Amino acid sequence: MTGQAVTPYVLYRDVAGALAWLSHAFGFRETLRFTEDDGRVSHAEMEVGSSTVMLGQPGGGFRNPAELGVATVLLHVSVADVDAQFKRAVSAGAGVVREPADQSYGDRNCAVTDPEGHQWWLAQTLREVSPEEWGATSAPPPDTEPSRPSDEA
Repeated sequence: MTGQAVTPYVLYRDVAGALAWLSHAFGFRETLRFTEDDGRVSHAEMEVGSSTVMLGQPGGGFRNPAELGVATVLLHVSVADVDAQFKRAVSAGAGVVREPADQSYGDRNCAVTDPEGHQWWLAQTLREVSPEEWGATSAPPPDTEPSRPSDEA
């Protein structure tokens, strides 16, 4: 299938503040902002690389991860230099969940939280590692038919 994409839509009580913070901490670029008559930003969009992140203001009953005290989603961002990006985010006030570290699957990654508690995982690929080398399995290619039991007995 073509034309499909997954675009995260992250809810913030303060969308305008989130726009400023994500730009400063991660270098995301604002591409769209919808402001209500009362001045609240209720919807916005940002670009990072070739991806889009949507931001919105929640309705009643919403509680962000900081209020809940737990992670509700992990947002993964591929970066060119995870150590530099981690320092930038922390200097912008990000909470540290996990310091940068090399992983057996070939990435170097870290995790930080934004002011409303959303977890952002920053990752840099250091080397290509086959899934089998680090204990995972690969799915068959999409054009491969799964094996089926024979009807012959």
